[in-house]
Amino acid sequence: MTTAPGTDELQLLLPVPDEDGAPFWEYAARGELRVQSCAACGRLRFPPRPCCPHCGSFDSEWRLMSGRGRIWSYVLPHPPLLPAYAAQAPYNVILVELADAPHIRLAGNLVTAADAPLDSVDPSRLRIGAQVQVVFTETGGMAVPRWIAVRS
Repeated sequence: MTTAPGTDELQLLLPVPDEDGAPFWEYAARGELRVQSCAACGRLRFPPRPCCPHCGSFDSEWRLMSGRGRIWSYVLPHPPLLPAYAAQAPYNVILVELADAPHIRLAGNLVTAADAPLDSVDPSRLRIGAQVQVVFTETGGMAVPRWIAVRS
């Protein structure tokens, strides 16, 4: 971990897009949550990959999701942690089941607002099944999805 140039803020780890997943991050930069879909059979898949695991087609498209979901699982990481994360402990990592595609789950953090710190939600408030909505925050030049609670 290094500090960001010109700041005292420690940097968090960033995703490293590959060829198959690059469109996911391009749409995220526009504030859109999209999931790869097979152009032949229509099945959604995540993580992105070159070939449909259901029909074998190499043709794909990116389908816009509502961004709604529910907490399927969560964890509270414990030390030892990398310095940027230790400074924000205790924080959560949640697994979100998408409302539009219940077989797809995305990892992220539950926060109070897009740019809130990772520890902005009291861990005692985490609940399996809680409704969430995606938000995006810019971190290190990338738009990263995070989640906020939604009143049902």
